[in-house]
Amino acid sequence: MPTNPNPDFSSETEHSKQPTPAGPSSKSPGKSTGRPPQKDSEGGWKEVAKTISLSLVLALGIRQFVAEARYIPSESMVPTLQINDRLIVEKLSYRFHSPERGDIIVFMPPDAAGRYCLGIQDPNVRIKDAFIKRVVALPGEKVEVREGTVFINDRPLQESYIAAKPEYQLPPSIVPPDSFLVLGDNRNNSCDGHFWGPVPSENIIGRAAFRFWPPNRMGGISEQQPVLGPPQPPASLVQPTPLEPQPLESPGQPMPGVPPAQP
Repeated sequence: MPTNPNPDFSSETEHSKQPTPAGPSSKSPGKSTGRPPQKDSEGGWKEVAKTISLSLVLALGIRQFVAEARYIPSESMVPTLQINDRLIVEKLSYRFHSPERGDIIVFMPPDAAGRYCLGIQDPNVRIKDAFIKRVVALPGEKVEVREGTVFINDRPLQESYIAAKPEYQLPPSIVPPDSFLVLGDNRNNSCDGHFWGPVPSENIIGRAAFRFWPPNRMGGISEQQPVLGPPQPPASLVQPTPLEPQPLESPGQPMPGVPPAQP
């Protein structure tokens, strides 16, 4: 990065304009010898160090508050996202509005859920791996999964992006305030909210906005959005219960009747 000349550095051109006495001792002590003083060299390195430091601060600030890159390690979001897809996760929009149904979000799972999904048995381990899922139910909504369909407030959720209809059941539940139910598009191979409950809004990192790898699939994430169908009669008269963090079985082992899952 070019910098302005150091004011302490004297140029050859400036001194050539000054009269100098003749004789052996005529060399002006102020005349440049063509080699900058050590002080100027140190000043140049300081400028480089400042530039590098500023660049690092800006990069860290962008990653912390604006956007960051993530990759997909599992098949839990197939067919929308494939293993080794690289994404840009933007972090600005949720500063102005809440996640919407159909958004694909990156979030930190509750510790117990993360340990369960990753097969970690030590209860003292803090999870550092972020998960990526799709928002299905919003705060305060009644959600239920039965007969291969997600129901929101007794309305079937029409989803064209899922790999297959879910083979599990989720009893009628109410999503708590400031929380969301998230599910993987690969419904029968995803360790998600039907295992361990809601995701608090404070755990959300950002929204998957753009796929930059592989090149042949570069572009925005699938624009297919879920659609709520007409209301249906409730399957039972049982009152819904709050959707809460679920007690989990042995780490890494699926619940009864549920196929193995991936984060």
